[in-house]
Amino acid sequence: MVNSLEILAASMSTSGVLAGNDEIRMTKLEAMTNVQMTNNHDRAYSTFACHAVAERRRVLRNSFVIRHSCFGISCVILMMILQTCCTAMAQGQSPSSPQDESVSPRRPDMIGRWNVEIIFADGNKRSLRFEAQGEGKGTLELLDPRPKAWGAPTSWEAKWTLGKENDVTFSGPVEFMLGNVGRDAGTLVFKGKFETPDLITGEVEFSPLVGDRPSKHGTFKATRE
Repeated sequence: MVNSLEILAASMSTSGVLAGNDEIRMTKLEAMTNVQMTNNHDRAYSTFACHAVAERRRVLRNSFVIRHSCFGISCVILMMILQTCCTAMAQGQSPSSPQDESVSPRRPDMIGRWNVEIIFADGNKRSLRFEAQGEGKGTLELLDPRPKAWGAPTSWEAKWTLGKENDVTFSGPVEFMLGNVGRDAGTLVFKGKFETPDLITGEVEFSPLVGDRPSKHGTFKATRE
């Protein structure tokens, strides 16, 4: 009887130990499962965070490229507008004198009053004043007191043009005095070049209107007043 009780007690003790071991194993298994789930969650969150950062960088990079492209396009459009305005302003400026298309816009201005000294080949000298006006118009005035004393004309309409390489031509009718009462009517043609903005030198030709006399040639110097 005693042996049977001892065997029963030992069996119950062994069952308790086994039950405790099973409980311990279950607790460890649950702990490992929780750790694994936590690690999986952390890895998933880390992967998501990396993808989010990469996506944000891509968006920022694309935004920078778009802004840079828009800035470049704006600069090109602004330059085109400025160029168009400058061209329109240049075309809108009407020239103050009749010039050839090949004339440089930097050439001296002809408009103004010029004192002209003529020396013909025979040694005769004449003094005139040429006033250049706009649109190629002007006047020639004879600086000789004798015509005024006799009531003769001293001023005539003239014209002028600018050519290539600072060349200039101006011409007009004139009447020189011959003696005290005689008149020598003809046409003066001046062909010269700007030496400076205020000095023109060149050749002159006087063609008489009366008779079969030949033209007279000489040189001239025109100084701006």
